[in-house]
Amino acid sequence: MPRLPAPVQARLEDAARAYFDAPGRGVDFSNPRGAPALFAPTSMAWRVMKNPAALTIGGIAAVILELAEPRVRTGVWEHTTFRTDPVARMKRTGMAAMVTVYAPADVARAMIAGVVGAHGRVEGATPAGVTYRANDEELLNWVNGTAGYGFFKAYSRFVRPLSGAEMDQLYAEGEEAAALYGAHGAPRSAADMRKMFAAMRPKLERSQIVFDFLEIARNAPILPSRSLQRMMVRAAVELTPPWVREILGLGAGFGLRPGGATALRALGAASDRIVLDGAPPAQACKRMGLAADYLYR
Repeated sequence: MPRLPAPVQARLEDAARAYFDAPGRGVDFSNPRGAPALFAPTSMAWRVMKNPAALTIGGIAAVILELAEPRVRTGVWEHTTFRTDPVARMKRTGMAAMVTVYAPADVARAMIAGVVGAHGRVEGATPAGVTYRANDEELLNWVNGTAGYGFFKAYSRFVRPLSGAEMDQLYAEGEEAAALYGAHGAPRSAADMRKMFAAMRPKLERSQIVFDFLEIARNAPILPSRSLQRMMVRAAVELTPPWVREILGLGAGFGLRPGGATALRALGAASDRIVLDGAPPAQACKRMGLAADYLYR
């Protein structure tokens, strides 16, 4: 596998450790030896979720879709630290995804149980007076489905095109984890995701909060390069279905500029080949007795 010059590799390793050192999430992905995860090392999920470019772009796209639903939007905006401490909130979300996919299964189950418990205390009403509970299964299905959609679409567009069968496999592999979160009706195929979009379409609506989130995502100190970060936000907007962008009022000016997609595809392809020894994917490979570069070949 290609290795970057030592100083660059070291900076990337430090950045990965800092990103995944989220508060309260001290997880050892490298131990205990041989402990299986919820997803197998041979799964599509292990290969797709290792790519930091796809995770960043896909994660932002997923949040855009989540915030399009007024009950989810109100819960996120009123009961999380997105507005006051967006970087810590994004780190915790990214770490939760890593734990779900790569951590020992008992660690993942314990983490998910904690999330479900915390969600059980979140309820309220939207500005329009519609009541919600964070653990409502319809909302959990939407959050789970849009997360998968964002990650998988980002990988397929900016790293390597995924076939229909590969996309379906990615959705199907997540069934156990989705059920642990309470999303028993989460999509199990790309066709299921299309059905979910059709069912949720009448419930989505425009909100200033979506624009506020995009402003936060553009300017919060998430990546060392602010210009790259803003390009990734534009890419995330473009990943959402055109009809969603129309509902939200995200016109062409919010999408990628000329040359942006080409640059991000180059970054995504490179990110899929560079091993970060301190990041959860490589650590999980070592736990399973595999070479650190197993997923990068």
